[in-house]
Amino acid sequence: MTHMNLKYASLTPIKAIGVSLILATTLFGFVSSVQAAKKDLSHEITIKSKRQSADLKNKIASYLDDVSIQQGSISITADIVQVFSQTNEKTGEKSDTYLAKGQPAIFQQQLEDGSLISLQANEIRYQPTNNIITVSGNAQVKQAGSKVTGEIITYNTLTEQLEAESNNEESVTTILQPAQIKAYQEKSDASKQNKKDSKSND
Repeated sequence: MTHMNLKYASLTPIKAIGVSLILATTLFGFVSSVQAAKKDLSHEITIKSKRQSADLKNKIASYLDDVSIQQGSISITADIVQVFSQTNEKTGEKSDTYLAKGQPAIFQQQLEDGSLISLQANEIRYQPTNNIITVSGNAQVKQAGSKVTGEIITYNTLTEQLEAESNNEESVTTILQPAQIKAYQEKSDASKQNKKDSKSND
């Protein structure tokens, strides 16, 4: 078993089954060269749907039929979305969790370099306060022609950390475009050479 992650730091480790170490380090290596569009996180969240209802006592809002959520370049489309609002008793900080379901439900975000990352699954759990989105059930993520499929995929919209795991019977599947692998390897070689040059100049 190996861990598949990008710039591995704050995310809780998720075990990925059937992914080789080389793929784990190569997959979406090109993403690390850009930063997430952090301005998205400062935008207000807009939700549109054909029907809406609210449980004020339990602080649950429900949106049904052709639901779309927009926050800057971040978008979610689904059949149904429920928003659960909570308040931290100690800090008084308010936070919302968005639970979206669809066939599939889709999350997309435009990165700072203009490329688009897309995650889709039967269920999406989005926590804007923590910058975390988790897609589960026939989950897949796509970017620039490469694709990862698994049972659960977790993505940090701020740091661009990505982790995937499979169920007990299947493997996480990775499809990489040769041009992207070559570009990542060339970038890695150039980075190593720069470090050597830097040391020799000291």
